[in-house]
Amino acid sequence: MVTFSLCMIVRDEEKNLRRCLDCLKDLMDEMIIVDTGSTDKTIEIAKSYGASVYNFKWIDDFAAARNYAFSKATCDYIYSADADEVLNKKDIEQFKKLKEVMDISDDEPSIDIVQMYYCGQTSGKGRSVYNFDRELRPKLFRRLRTFIWENPIHEQIRTEPLVFDSDIEIQHMQSEDHASRDLAIFRKAIDNGYVVSSKLLDFYARELYMAGTTEDLKAAEEFMIAVTESENASVEDIRKACLILAKSARISGDVSKLMKFALKEVSSGCASEMCCELGDYYLDNGDPSEASLWFYNAVYEQTPMLDIRAGGDRPLLSLSKCYKLMGNQELSDEYVRKANEWNK
Repeated sequence: MVTFSLCMIVRDEEKNLRRCLDCLKDLMDEMIIVDTGSTDKTIEIAKSYGASVYNFKWIDDFAAARNYAFSKATCDYIYSADADEVLNKKDIEQFKKLKEVMDISDDEPSIDIVQMYYCGQTSGKGRSVYNFDRELRPKLFRRLRTFIWENPIHEQIRTEPLVFDSDIEIQHMQSEDHASRDLAIFRKAIDNGYVVSSKLLDFYARELYMAGTTEDLKAAEEFMIAVTESENASVEDIRKACLILAKSARISGDVSKLMKFALKEVSSGCASEMCCELGDYYLDNGDPSEASLWFYNAVYEQTPMLDIRAGGDRPLLSLSKCYKLMGNQELSDEYVRKANEWNK
């Protein structure tokens, strides 16, 4: 039977850690917990479960901490978990069955990665970057991966991982809003000259748009303007940067900047978020009729780039407000009903 190493990075998780480890203690052959500076009873709790605890100086780099945790593992597979994750009884049993049936051929595991369903992303405190409540994520990783030749002719080295999608569901029971922490790490990385990939830009823009404060948006302006002016940035990257800049401009009351970046984004597509920003602008300035056109477009004509709600309940509720201001209570009530249906 294959063996599993639990690898976690934690800090001040005494409220969540017992609940998490209670789910995993009978599934794991070893538990590696890397602490990044707890001042509560996190380390004491981890040790009470028989975990090997290591200290890691926090350097605002989650990847570095996770790589350090992975380096301490010795089993066939590494299960990566966070302290606010929970498995219910059904999924604990499925996890046990998975372990029993996973194949080892010629003393080598045949599966590289097991994906599991990550659930509850939009229901906890702080929506952060998530738009979907349930999605497959890689959670179990083969610790040592060797390269093999494949195909009887025109042979090639297999470099793509063999991924298995399981039915196991992990409940993400987030109790805190991590947006301010995450955005501070983004800013520090950028200030230090870190080259932001398109994938990381997407996460940064999502977190800014969905959870960033006025100060967060303002602090990101210089970087986002540079994205819009870069010859190497993709059209999608430029559009996402424009959404952040337009939102920041609307909030600060800079109409010229709002229109500049709205037009730049609209010329390449027009996302639901930009329709919402323009709708909010006109609504805030006493023109519900013009605002309603943009909110309608957000729902029925365009699609979101960063926040799925920009194509759903957000503009629907705004349409309700517009029609109430225009004296049409029937339509106002109808859009409230549609917003409630969207949320089901």
